[in-house]
Amino acid sequence: MRYAIRSLVGFGLLVAAACAGVPPLGPVGAQNLPLEIRANSLPLKLDDPQARRVGKLVWRGGITMTANSRNFGGWSDLHVTPDGRTLISISDEGSWFTATIDYDENNNLAGLTGRQIGSLRGLDGKPLVDKQWADSEGMALMPDGSWIVSFERHHRIWRYPTLDGTPTAIDLPEDFGKQPNNGGVETLTALADGRIIAISEEYTLRAGANVGWIGTPAPGGHYAWSHFDYATIPDFKPTAITLLPDGSFATLERAFDMVRGVRVRVMNFASGQLQPGGTVHAVELARLASPYAVDNLEGLAATRGVRGETLLWLISDDNFNPLQRNILLLFELAK
Repeated sequence: MRYAIRSLVGFGLLVAAACAGVPPLGPVGAQNLPLEIRANSLPLKLDDPQARRVGKLVWRGGITMTANSRNFGGWSDLHVTPDGRTLISISDEGSWFTATIDYDENNNLAGLTGRQIGSLRGLDGKPLVDKQWADSEGMALMPDGSWIVSFERHHRIWRYPTLDGTPTAIDLPEDFGKQPNNGGVETLTALADGRIIAISEEYTLRAGANVGWIGTPAPGGHYAWSHFDYATIPDFKPTAITLLPDGSFATLERAFDMVRGVRVRVMNFASGQLQPGGTVHAVELARLASPYAVDNLEGLAATRGVRGETLLWLISDDNFNPLQRNILLLFELAK
């Protein structure tokens, strides 16, 4: 989902931008292209460069990112390989990119070395062009090495053999299409047994909870779908989910208004809460708001660090707005 925000450097205040972002004129195209990324370091807290912790999260580095492609931006979800070396992300304008992660001598995030940028394709094998079809929001790696991607507007989940390959459509529950146009599934993950977990950003059936779905593999490549609820608080909506090394889940919840700007809650819940017909009640690990490093954070991934610690990666969607930023943040989950 798009939000227009700006960062005022003096105190890091976030207020509404006067203009909307301008998306790229078209997709990357049929050929994957080399990508060069320029990264600048980012402090955790703009008014306290020595700050190293927020809530239960310990700062492990942050960067702002620009690149040599007009399609670089709008990053809505991400995946980091278990060895912590490679990052893959998708954009809500139908692009993807890959990069090598660079670390400093303390194994903190130092930058990215770009690899490639390319276009997601439609069922016909051609790059997605129309925003109504290219609004990719969630991604997950399946056990067989394929990818699933969720889209808003034309609500759907497609399965890609590779991110530059031709997808196939996944059969979905009957009410999946009832989601608000720009408030569909951004929160998407897959489990080792092939189950798909999806949570709607705005679709609700009762106050204080968003609709979630569990897709269990069924014969013939189909899925059997069940519902659960994801409990929310006013203003905050789920935008990302990832499985942590300990078997629990982390989620992102985002809020935005014209006065307070963007706020993001980093949440955690036990896997046992994820039951058909049940309700997930996640607990807050940390809250990011100005003057802490924050932007329109929509992507989340988790890995283990070299000491066995749990690392959380967060990426933002800049809406192709020059008043916003593509940022990548790295945190360690305190024990």
